[in-house]
Amino acid sequence: MAENNRTKPQQPNAREARLKAALKANMAKRKAQARARAATGSQTAQAKDKD
Repeated sequence: MAENNRTKPQQPNAREARLKAALKANMAKRKAQARARAATGSQTAQAKDKD
């Protein structure tokens, strides 16, 4: 019987890099959305205080 000692090519490193980049972009997008919501929320609160 021949042993099946095939190793996987270096694809996982490329996959990990791609996933890391996607995660970083997603986190940046979420932070920007949170900042926009916080800015909108504070402006709305200030407008209500003036009434």
